[in-house]
Amino acid sequence: MLSQQSRYALKALIYLAAKDPSKPSPSAEIAAGANVPRKFLEAILLDLKLAGILHSTRGKAGGYTLARGPGEITFGDVIRVTDGPLALIHCASQKFYRRCLDCVDEQACSLRRIMLEARAQLSAVLDHRTLADAIAGGDGLGQGLGLAGEAAPTGGPEAGVQDASDSTRHAGRG
Repeated sequence: MLSQQSRYALKALIYLAAKDPSKPSPSAEIAAGANVPRKFLEAILLDLKLAGILHSTRGKAGGYTLARGPGEITFGDVIRVTDGPLALIHCASQKFYRRCLDCVDEQACSLRRIMLEARAQLSAVLDHRTLADAIAGGDGLGQGLGLAGEAAPTGGPEAGVQDASDSTRHAGRG
């Protein structure tokens, strides 16, 4: 599951991607515009800056801007900074590979084979979808992200209504 940190990071970056790139946005503005708690956002912005996704400018007119164009920053880039590998197990990761300590034969491991497939499918989406895709709006990615000024979802599966089996499956887990 996507962590809250990754959700906040993506919402903040989508907010910045829609802004004039020549005008830095202070963290308070980003927090308000992206509907993200400011106290959590500061640390996230620093991590994104250290990863080369954001650029910061000090001073009265300072703030944050994207370090690269919105079409060059993928969802996968951001999630790896905030959550780590896309793969569910380390031996299936391309960027954070680590052999499993309890694995006798990695080549014959059926768990690894399935996790490699899952990682490939996830990467096929997240490493090819960019902030530019999210702000384009034509495919619905820019809708329902909880950015300030957006209308609340009105219902239906596209608007975030849970499937009945999903709510049953997660009942009691908070």
